[in-house]
Amino acid sequence: MNNLLEVKDLSLSINGKSILKNINMDIWEGYVHAIVGPNGAGKSTLASAIMGLEGYRNFKGSIYFKGKDIGQLTIDERARMGITFGWQEPARYEGLLIKDFLKSAAKDKNDDFIFEQLNRVGLDPDDYANRAVDKTLSGGERKKVELASILAMDPDLVLLDEPDSGIDVETLDKMFEVIKEQRRKKRTIVLITHSLAVLKQADHAFMFCNGEILKKDAAEKIIPYFANKCIPCKHKNIPDEEGVELE
Repeated sequence: MNNLLEVKDLSLSINGKSILKNINMDIWEGYVHAIVGPNGAGKSTLASAIMGLEGYRNFKGSIYFKGKDIGQLTIDERARMGITFGWQEPARYEGLLIKDFLKSAAKDKNDDFIFEQLNRVGLDPDDYANRAVDKTLSGGERKKVELASILAMDPDLVLLDEPDSGIDVETLDKMFEVIKEQRRKKRTIVLITHSLAVLKQADHAFMFCNGEILKKDAAEKIIPYFANKCIPCKHKNIPDEEGVELE
């Protein structure tokens, strides 16, 4: 198996609080991976460090992508190398048309190609291409637009943070279809989740708790561990009122 991404001995503290502790992981090219665990376990923090978001680059350890150390690279530089991040809460862009948003990062700027990506995520181009990426879109619609933009970019590595957050069943089913399609095309996807339904879409998984990897294995072996042992708990990274969402 070829490693597309390698995380070595990565630790990160934010505002004096240790969030990630000596993380080591290999992301194999052409597979769907899941980073799974309760809210506050450090999953999104790790994804933010991999993407190079502001405030998450001051870590100890190394991140290698395609064999190159990317720890000092900006978000734009990492994106140009082939990494993209699907946000838990997709951004709004007042005044920017959906078709122009997709074209901004697409490899192919042709309208036919852009409309094809909208169709792939269940958005009729006649209804959506000339709509704005703004508050008039529902959460599910914005998730679909973001997914269409990722398909248009065709990146080497996609990080999807809580892909089922705030969407309806129809949108979730469409997202799972796209994930399966990308797996068939040997694309590499990392799903950051605390959902059993999302975990089931993965080939391989890393079980997170309190900033550490408790277990890593084939997803089918992580699923019972997560379902049976990752129950609502209290630890220093998670608010008392929050727990684990099992679906």
